[in-house]
Amino acid sequence: MSQPILSVAEAAALLRQAHETATPIAPLTGRVEGGDAATAYAIQEANTQYWLNNGRRLSGRKIGATSKAVQSMLGLNQPDYGMLFADMAFGDGEAIPVSQVLQPKVEGEIAFYLGDDLDGDGLTLADVLHAVEYAVAAIEIVGSRIADWNIKILDTIADNASSGLYVLGSQPRRLGEFDPVLCGMVMERQGDPVATGAGVACLGNPLVSTLWLARKMVEVGRPLKRGDTILSGSLGPLVPVAAGDAIELRISGLGNVRCSFEGGR
Repeated sequence: MSQPILSVAEAAALLRQAHETATPIAPLTGRVEGGDAATAYAIQEANTQYWLNNGRRLSGRKIGATSKAVQSMLGLNQPDYGMLFADMAFGDGEAIPVSQVLQPKVEGEIAFYLGDDLDGDGLTLADVLHAVEYAVAAIEIVGSRIADWNIKILDTIADNASSGLYVLGSQPRRLGEFDPVLCGMVMERQGDPVATGAGVACLGNPLVSTLWLARKMVEVGRPLKRGDTILSGSLGPLVPVAAGDAIELRISGLGNVRCSFEGGR
């Protein structure tokens, strides 16, 4: 027997339920009317509006699927994006209740803080260079409300690009003080290296991925503003984490950032 077709509103409600009950749901792929990227972003936007109406505050955006391998796996021909809310942010060295993210994994990224708006048609890389006030090393803690990370394009985009939490480093650097393309990244868990990468892995240049995001946000009516934090995309592979894990990320020229995971909520 075929499953009933869900509306955008019903799919959005299922994802909220998964978030609120900490219980993953079955994949949405094949169960949602429309079923394409536009439908997926409509689901994401429905939940963005829901959370904003219920008191959450946007703190920025994240870029996902910046590697060709991940795009191929998900059936994408470009990156995707998700919303960052202020209550998703943790500081350098903080302990994080592991149960706050379903099926958590971590990845190393460069985060950009905007000192100016990125709005209007025809944005260029020069506009991005002007708008970025500083960069820091960042750990993104991704999660999935979809059981077993069994995701396709509809699932991850609808699920806010598989967002969870993020941790910002405390050693800000201005552009020109580090190389965003050639900077190397090493992530350690309990002192053992578990992932390596470099800025070039992120669409060839994390600033170019940020330009893609800025143009896309203008297109969809949520332009990037002064004070926004941008997670510009992963520099290396995802690493699963569990309670008791201690993660340290180092990016050459940007210093390090740490977090630990503890049991409880």
